[in-house]
Amino acid sequence: MLAPEVEARAALAGCAISERLLLPPYPALGVGRLRVVRVRPLGGERIELLCSYEGYEPL
Repeated sequence: MLAPEVEARAALAGCAISERLLLPPYPALGVGRLRVVRVRPLGGERIELLCSYEGYEPL
C-alpha cells in the first residue's frame, strides 16, 4: 500500500521535503490520488519523496 502524498507530508512535518514525480514515458495526465512510492533521506532534516499518480491517461 502506498501512502497518499498529503499524509506523508503531514507525517514529515518539520523536515525540508523535495518531491519528484514518476512519469510514464509518454505524454499523459495523472488520474487518481498522488501517492508516495519511495522516501529517501538526503541528509540532516532533508527528505525526498518520489511520487506517482494511481494511474495515467495518455494524451
